[in-house]
Amino acid sequence: MQETPFCLRVGKLLPYCMSEYNTTDFTNPSTFILQGIPGLEVAHVWISIPFCAMCFIAILGNFSILFTVKMEPSLHEPMYYFLCMLAVTDLVMYTSTLPKMLAIFWFNSRGIDFRACLTQMFFIHCILVMESGILVAMALDRYVVICHPLRHSTILTNPLVAKIGLAVVLRGCIVVLPFPFLARQWPYCRTNIIPHPYFLHIAMVNLACTDTRVSSYYGLFVQFCLMGLDGIFIGVSYTQILRAIFILPTKDARLKTLGTCGSHLFVILAFYIPGIIISLISRFAQNVPLYFHVLIANMYLLMPSMLNPIIYGVRTKQIRDRLLRLFTHKGA
Repeated sequence: MQETPFCLRVGKLLPYCMSEYNTTDFTNPSTFILQGIPGLEVAHVWISIPFCAMCFIAILGNFSILFTVKMEPSLHEPMYYFLCMLAVTDLVMYTSTLPKMLAIFWFNSRGIDFRACLTQMFFIHCILVMESGILVAMALDRYVVICHPLRHSTILTNPLVAKIGLAVVLRGCIVVLPFPFLARQWPYCRTNIIPHPYFLHIAMVNLACTDTRVSSYYGLFVQFCLMGLDGIFIGVSYTQILRAIFILPTKDARLKTLGTCGSHLFVILAFYIPGIIISLISRFAQNVPLYFHVLIANMYLLMPSMLNPIIYGVRTKQIRDRLLRLFTHKGA
């Protein structure tokens, strides 16, 4: 049986053929098998080392961001509240994916209960949608700071920031909820083996032996309409920001003002650019081994959560100074 190539990332095509894994002697299995990195099983322990390093950096960095913002009164501003939301989502992303990945790499524990599959799928997709919404909220904050600096404190008040944060969370949960709800109703009779170390919606679509067009179309809607609109909103915001920057009288003023957006711009690039790269690879590198596609997809899923605290820690003077004072004080 020959299957259509799919990718385990929302809206991103990643070719892999399931024919070599097909088994058709069961119906609706209660347990699925995650392959990890197919073709590199003997190197799973070594592959786990960079993943553990990424996890350590992500946890340390994001907790440092949360602690610094909490302890530094000068950081009690909308931008840093949104940054804390981003740090929390990054931590949830790692806790949703990495424990099972390490269990596969270290103990060859590949089985995963069907309900656990649905739970993991829900959290991963929800975090992706929430991160996109948080980046939009950060773009709004940068727009108000630069284009309406005198009204920033009156426009983005703490109650409004709380409402925006709640809206981002609710949007992520509500938009993603149909994925596990639909997947739970489908019959599965093709295979229970997935050549990846985590479960996403498109994997369930590929395994189901029923008409899944509604779910596929809805997944495309989430990717291209909802998250695409987020990208358009960010682009419009930065168009207005750049217009405001270029009318400033001096070069130093322009560079200083642009520097206030630097961290956010790098985080946006870390979130969107890898997706574009993996999409191009999946379309124009069909002959690349499956394990390469899987490794790239894993890095795409986990790398931004590690980079975000590094970007803000290095480029944000207030966070950097607070951390330096903390370590200097402890050292003294």
